[in-house]
Amino acid sequence: MRTPQKAFSILVLSFSLLLPILGGCDGPAENAGESVDEATEKVGDSLEEAGDAVQDATN
Repeated sequence: MRTPQKAFSILVLSFSLLLPILGGCDGPAENAGESVDEATEKVGDSLEEAGDAVQDATN
């Protein structure tokens, strides 16, 4: 096999193997990321409520 054909074959094979990974499947890493996002949002909401409570108490 000539070098350009071999390189093209390797490139096609690489993309065909990476496509399912890059396809946006709901895998464990994505689920974990969503859980972290939700937890961060809840903490932010709690801190905002606590700040409002402190502000109300000092007024």
